[in-house]
Order: sequence, then C-alpha cells, then structure tokens
Amino acid sequence: MLPVIDAANWYETVRMGDGVTLIHEPWIKPFFRCNIWHVRGRDRDLLFDTGLGHFSLRRHVPLVTERKLTCVASHTHFDHIGCHHEFPDRCVHPAEADILADPRNEWTVADRYATDAMFDGMPAGWDATRYRILQAPADRLLEQGDVVDLGDRAFEVIHTPGHSPGGIALYEKKTGILLSGDIVYDGPLIDDVYHSAVDDYVETLLRMRELDVAVVHGGHFPSFGKVRYRQLIEEYLAQKRRAGCHLQVR
Repeated sequence: MLPVIDAANWYETVRMGDGVTLIHEPWIKPFFRCNIWHVRGRDRDLLFDTGLGHFSLRRHVPLVTERKLTCVASHTHFDHIGCHHEFPDRCVHPAEADILADPRNEWTVADRYATDAMFDGMPAGWDATRYRILQAPADRLLEQGDVVDLGDRAFEVIHTPGHSPGGIALYEKKTGILLSGDIVYDGPLIDDVYHSAVDDYVETLLRMRELDVAVVHGGHFPSFGKVRYRQLIEEYLAQKRRAGCHLQVR
C-alpha cells in the first residue's frame, strides 16, 4: 500500500544556481516525473512546464506567484501542462496549440501513462479514471528563433520536433543554459507515442548537437553538462543507425 500524500507535501523546490529553480513532484517515479523550471528575470519570471496538475501549483508553490510570469509549454503531454490553466500568459508552439486549448487524454498521452503505476506515493484524492487537464488556450505562439525576454535575460526558442511535433527548447546564449524539454534528457528518450516521428527526432538532434551548452535542464531526470549532452545525442543517433534508420550524419 502506497502512502497517501497531501497537497502541502506534494511539491519540492530546489535552487540550481543562475536564478534557476527546479520545481518537481518527488512522489512521482522518475520516468514520469516532469521537471518544472522556474527562471528569475528582472522584469518577469519564466515557468517552463507545469507538471501533472493534480494539485494546484499556484496554491502550493509560492515562488510562482511572487512576480509576473510567462508560462511556456515545452510540449503538450499531460505531465508537462497540468497547471497551465492557472497562468494567464501562456505560450506554446503552433503545432500543439490545439492540444493546449483542448487537452483530451488521447492527445496528451494521459490515456497511456496517467495511471496509478506512476506513483511512489499516492496523491490524496487521485482517481486515474477521472483525470483530466483543463483547457488552457495559448496567449502567444512560439516558433523557431523567437525570444522569451525576461528583461535582463533572453531565451531563444528552438523548435524540437521528434518526441512531439510542437516540442520546443529554450536556450540562453549568455549563460549556456538549455531548457531542453523532452527532446534530450539523461534517461530513455521516447519516440514512439502517437505523434512522435523518428526522422524528425534525428534531424533535431543533428541540428542541436553542436549547441554551446554549459548546463542542460531536461524535462525529466537530473541536469547535466556539455559532455553528457553530446554523449546522449550520439547514443541516440548510434541506436537509430543500428536499427537501420537512414541518417545523414554530418
């Protein structure tokens, strides 16, 4: 029998340096646990993804209510957009804007993954059969090369199709910080959900592998540096090469 966890003990925040804070849900198993990234800026803050959404992020994590905030979806799978409806300034790539506005379980892959098996501790009131994400239409659409401006910090949008068609990462050239979403993290990379595309995944990683990163804060699992970043990309490409995928590796 799993312990039952109340809302007050559901979230944890961990300061990572350079004004970046990890917000996560430690009672969710690592494979399913979304890393929610908060970045402090001069004029406004950035929130990159919002987790499962069973418990309110605004009500239980004071950090996200202290200042004006831009809320960006790395993509629209359920574990990343659960609390987007709580924030008024919402951004997403156009390829997944319809899903954010109408996040049906079959479109957010909640129908496949949002089960009791996700948890090491059961959130109070959880019922997998009743889990739904609330609608959160975007206020701004982000495309390749757009900039999320925090006043003293600027994050460039990198379109990262592959895991999903509208995936995005955010890159701060000044610090080398990459908020990568689910396109690259230090764990099993997923390219087999209903709107994944392996060819797009390969092309995205080929395009990203020479990026001058200092630290990568992924959508899941712990953060890592430049060497591990290149290793993870090369491992994925090698795996697809062995599987017979047609890679034009430069």
